[in-house]
Amino acid sequence: MTKLLITSDTHLPVRRPTRRVLPDELWAAIDAADVVVHAGDWMDPALLDELERRTPRLIGCWGNNDGDELRARLPETAVAEVDGLRLAVAHETGAATGRERRCDARFGPGSHTPVDVLVFGHSHIPWDTTTPGGVRLLNPGSPTERRRQPSCTYMTAEVSDRALVAVRRHELPPGAARAS
Repeated sequence: MTKLLITSDTHLPVRRPTRRVLPDELWAAIDAADVVVHAGDWMDPALLDELERRTPRLIGCWGNNDGDELRARLPETAVAEVDGLRLAVAHETGAATGRERRCDARFGPGSHTPVDVLVFGHSHIPWDTTTPGGVRLLNPGSPTERRRQPSCTYMTAEVSDRALVAVRRHELPPGAARAS
């Protein structure tokens, strides 16, 4: 069994003065994971450095708010295998309407890049569905910017026998992304 930590849209600013940090609960989940998946909008290359330092395996992509340094270090779409599970990570999948059809065309069984799971971000809206072609679509939301959601979120899951199991969305307490 392989433990996954799934996050996106951390939006840690590089130049703006802010007190935003990754919540302690998320760092604990990162430290407990075998694989960390990040679906873009890091904004601060120092976060990528820190995750690479403390994570056994990192799978990530860049997002629309990521600058040249992150785009040079990360792919637009990451594709990897985790214990036989085929996984893709992309920041944006477009509007919710038609998402399953579009994702099946790009990542479904008849595509050039068939995967079992697609992790995406951008909307900050948690999402967990399966396309008609069988691709599991996961958006973990954001651990730092809830926007119109009731809380900031991230996900955990496990890979067992080439399947994704125990998928769980975690809600963070209000103010957890602010430094004291």
